[in-house]
Amino acid sequence: MNVEKIMNDLQKKHPGEVEYLQAVREVLESIEEVYNENPQFESAGIIERLVEPDRILTFKVPWTDDNGKVHVNLGYRVQYNNAIGPYKGGLRFHPSVNLSILKFLGFEQIFKNSLTTLPMGGGKGGSDFDPKGKSNAEVMRFCQSFMLELWKLIGPETDVPAGDIGVGGREIGFLYGMYRKLARENTGVLTGKGLNWGGSLIRPEATGFGNVYFAQEMLKTKGESFKGKTVCISGFGNVAWGAAIKVNELGGKVVTISGPDGYIYDPEGISGEKIDYMLELRASNQDIVKPYSFEFGVEFHAGKTPWEVKCDIALPCATQNELRKEDAEKLIKNGCICVSEGANMPSTPEAVEIFLKNKILFGPGKAANAGGVGTSGLEMTQNSMKLNWTSEEVDAKLHHIMVSIHEACVKHGKDETGFVDYVKGANIAGFLKVANSMVDQGII
Repeated sequence: MNVEKIMNDLQKKHPGEVEYLQAVREVLESIEEVYNENPQFESAGIIERLVEPDRILTFKVPWTDDNGKVHVNLGYRVQYNNAIGPYKGGLRFHPSVNLSILKFLGFEQIFKNSLTTLPMGGGKGGSDFDPKGKSNAEVMRFCQSFMLELWKLIGPETDVPAGDIGVGGREIGFLYGMYRKLARENTGVLTGKGLNWGGSLIRPEATGFGNVYFAQEMLKTKGESFKGKTVCISGFGNVAWGAAIKVNELGGKVVTISGPDGYIYDPEGISGEKIDYMLELRASNQDIVKPYSFEFGVEFHAGKTPWEVKCDIALPCATQNELRKEDAEKLIKNGCICVSEGANMPSTPEAVEIFLKNKILFGPGKAANAGGVGTSGLEMTQNSMKLNWTSEEVDAKLHHIMVSIHEACVKHGKDETGFVDYVKGANIAGFLKVANSMVDQGII
């Protein structure tokens, strides 16, 4: 495999799709050696078939605001690869959504889902619609219009969307209600559903819980734990909320959360009612964290990210490419020993290079944040069996999934010195399962 040739060809075919090309390069560089050791992959054209989605649906989404004005947004569903199970991946509603971002997320999802050990393929979707500042009725009308196109493509054994940025319990409810009306059936076609109609306990917290569980396993390899550690978290949505809960349970102290407007520094620690207040911030639909500083009398740093704060452990849980080279350098300088990605690809390639060069514990998103889709898989299982597990049962199964992912990363990422490159380990482990499945099933 010639990585540079493949990347040059992709850049010509997909110019300007920066996030997608970044994600593909990272995977190809990690798997190059194992790919070349398996000539059956080359003869089956595995890479050429993996880097392109099976199909992309793009559609317009017309909707009417509360004043009767008609708006039109773009909707997408990228079905990437279903060699090991139905397409599975979230829907993102955000003004930044474009095809490059959805292709990067869908491509990452293939390997993330493979790592969970559950039978799920990779996909992603969404729209450039912005739920912020919209009324419930406007969001409902948009979701119903979006589902009018999407429902023809999805199903419990075909493609199972979930939530992502801008798509929480409210949006999943509106989407599912429209799907149920159109398809005339109650099935597990969406995950992240309400508990009254097929949802799973701890699903909202699961990505954050899983991220902390993965970090815990990494820390164990160095004889460390969360107990007594200072933790910086970015974001303030479900992932950051779940991570903050679990860090506190394990004896750590969370001192930051952040939003598009800046970050909060709370040296006393974010716990108890302060974590509950994170839910109020999210529910306000304003996408800002500054009100926390008024509520609890702490520092707010406008327009900045929290990586300048001294910490032992960093959990980036906001969005892609939020943690840059200079941020990584600050974290290293301040003695950070572990970075575990709660968001999808939140660290730039330059930042990742610094973490690996300094041989600190670094958990890439496709492994460290797989607890969310892992628990979505558990929700699908509960739907298929027509039953509900307790929160303790779901949490135990989630913990087991994250331990298994960590073991797979160590198996494929440990070098002769004992250092574990979790990026390489995650990519190889996820790739091998999908690639071997594609070989087994022939050239289709």
